[in-house]
Amino acid sequence: MDNFSYFPASDGACIAYRMERRDNKPVLVLSNSIGTTMRMWDGQIAELSRHFSVLRYDARGHGASSVPGGAYPLARLGQDVLELMDTLGIGQAHFLGLSLGGIVGQWLGIHAPTRIDRLVLSNTASYLGPADRFEAPIAEALQGEDMTATTETFLRNWFPASMLEAPGATVGTFRAMLLATNRHGLVGSWRAVQEADMRQDIARITRPTLVIAGEHDTVTAASYGVEMAKTIPGAQLLVLPAVHLSNVEFPQEFVDAVVKFVLSPAT
Repeated sequence: MDNFSYFPASDGACIAYRMERRDNKPVLVLSNSIGTTMRMWDGQIAELSRHFSVLRYDARGHGASSVPGGAYPLARLGQDVLELMDTLGIGQAHFLGLSLGGIVGQWLGIHAPTRIDRLVLSNTASYLGPADRFEAPIAEALQGEDMTATTETFLRNWFPASMLEAPGATVGTFRAMLLATNRHGLVGSWRAVQEADMRQDIARITRPTLVIAGEHDTVTAASYGVEMAKTIPGAQLLVLPAVHLSNVEFPQEFVDAVVKFVLSPAT
């Protein structure tokens, strides 16, 4: 899949995206985990495209998007989404974000509520501090000869042992994504996670919200999802028996839950 389009963000970064527009279908924006590209959603696109015009993008520092230097403020990552929507003339969209994408989704729900219809926050957290816990992995990523060690750490955090011990095409695809990720893009994104603390602010989210958590997630523990669902007014919670990439481990259950929630009648 290399038929991207590009748009220039207001700070000069170039963001790659793909829009699969369906006549009269509402727009669903997909936002990725650190270390992945828009291809992390490949297994869900066919089903999601039955119901939505699907817009996905490579976050700055990842995939076909440019890699600006320095830290990426969370507000900048959120602004990238809003500017992409502006570029395509999308006034309001549903939003599904996983991990870092879910952190961006929380920022949007807090700071741009008129642009978001329904919000799905998957395998994410409002706070992953203390901030200094990120310094060691950041140093490893910057100082390593290549991305091999960082890649293997990510894979252990993303997949159950059964998938890692008998690796198939799925693990191979994500390993390739990680190995190809620019270390400076990875670290710039980590800095956004490092600064994020929305534990109180998410109580201001007014959009209908579904929180999806992984029972065996060691990155964004299920307890974080439980707390988010308690704090966001009226939020629903789904816990899947997954590790970190719930959409990959349990694709049918994941997509069914997203579609049901996003298309359910307003109450």
